[in-house]
Order: sequence, then C-alpha cells, then structure tokens
Amino acid sequence: MHIFSIFNKITFTVLFFIITPLVIGTVFVYLTLTNSNSLQNESRPINNKVLSYETTGTQIFASVPSSYPSITGNILAGDARGEIIKLYLEKYQSPLVPYAHLIVNTADKYKVDFRLLTAISQQESNLCKNYPEGTYNCYGWGIHSRGTLGFSSFEEGIETVTKGLKTEYIDKGYTNPEEIMAKYTPSSNGSWAEGVNKFISEMQ
Repeated sequence: MHIFSIFNKITFTVLFFIITPLVIGTVFVYLTLTNSNSLQNESRPINNKVLSYETTGTQIFASVPSSYPSITGNILAGDARGEIIKLYLEKYQSPLVPYAHLIVNTADKYKVDFRLLTAISQQESNLCKNYPEGTYNCYGWGIHSRGTLGFSSFEEGIETVTKGLKTEYIDKGYTNPEEIMAKYTPSSNGSWAEGVNKFISEMQ
C-alpha cells in the first residue's frame, strides 16, 4: 500500500512537469498569435476612394477599337473632371487654366468627351500658346486659305467649337479622333489623330 502511494505521487509529479509546460506553451503561443493579428489589423492602411468619375461623352481610345460605344452623359457626385483638366492645363502653363470647369460643363451640355476640346487645343496650338493673334482660336477651327475664324473671347471659342464638334462631327458619325481627322484636317498623315489620342490618354 505504501509502495502504491509512492508510485501515485511519482506519477502525479511526472505528469505535472510534463503537462504544465505544454499548457503554458500553448497559452503563450495563442496569446502571441492573437496580438500579432491585432497589430497587423491596426497597421493595415485604410483604402478610402475619395474621388471617382466616369468619362462622359464620346469614348475616345488611345488605340482604335473595332467598335465604338454610344455617347453617354453620366456624371458622378464629387466629379473630379474639372480638376483633371485644370491640373493638365496648369502643367503646361496654358492661358485656359481659368476656364477648366467651363470646358467640362460645356462638354456635358453637348454630350462630348470632356477631354476632347483640350486635346485638340494641345494638338493645334500648344494649349492656346500659339494661335493667330486676337482670334482666341486655339483649335484650328475654321482655318482655311481665306483666313482664320476668330472669336471674341476664350469663352466663345469653347462654346462654339464644342457645339460644332457635337453637331458637325459626332452627330454625323465622326465619333473618334481618326474619323474626326478625316474631316477636320483631311491633309493630315495620321499624326493629328495620334496626337489627340495621346493627349486624351494623359487626362486620366
């Protein structure tokens, strides 16, 4: 009986020293993993999309697709397009900077891609830094052998040319730079449309 009691004590002691470290180790690993996950969650950056916009008007592509979508006019709250045009004009120190939001609003009015007028201006006059003096014509609009069409202000030029692009081009099936070029500047070897597409793609 005494031997049995001693055996029980030895067994209990052995089990205590085996099980206790295992339990402590398990708890320690669990707590370590829990704290690690908590820290990772706290340090993970929050991705909040502040601004979003959809392209309005004719969809213009840097490379010509096999088909072209129809004209749309979807505008989102927090519309960033005016700032996109403004930043682009500021980058090139264009005199059109104060008219950035007017360009976008006029494009919406006529359901034209908001970047198209600015891209044409970049192609034709380096964003209104090279145009016939006193004409406010930054777009090569109405220029022919008899002279150059002039406007009374940048505002009138924006209105007239945007409306003309809608009524004389887009509504008549000229819906991308390659097609517009065929009528706008038929003597071009393709560089006009290539430039306009490039400038449009820069305004994202």
